[in-house]
Amino acid sequence: MEITAMTLDHYEQSIELWKMTEGLVLSESDSREQIGLFLRRNENLSFVCLVEDSVVGTSMCGHDGRRGFLYHIAVSETHRGKGIAKRMVERSLEALRAAGITKCHLFTLESNEIGNRYWSGTGWQKRSGILLYSKDVSQIWTKRRP
Repeated sequence: MEITAMTLDHYEQSIELWKMTEGLVLSESDSREQIGLFLRRNENLSFVCLVEDSVVGTSMCGHDGRRGFLYHIAVSETHRGKGIAKRMVERSLEALRAAGITKCHLFTLESNEIGNRYWSGTGWQKRSGILLYSKDVSQIWTKRRP
């Protein structure tokens, strides 16, 4: 079992793992091109766990210069309970700390019972009083003024 920095070479196996992971929602942001941009912008913050060259776990991580964010923490069902998620997340958090980032957030669906149980059981605090607003900027059309 090896935990190593995620590269675009891991994309195909990672997307297949994500598709099989209950509670993990995919979007157009998970295309090969978009994941490549994310990995380049956040170099050496995301990790995979390999067993015999097969991706059995992923931890995607990035930051905006102030706060870190975790995405797509996934471990194949056959490899759960072995500390893989913990080790990958620790590597991501260590990389954030080295970059001077002092706080990390993650998003999980309310209905993701497995994920919510995991995060609350590993020292992450559920925030109250915060609402998340989103806007699809790909749908914004701006008319240029002369």
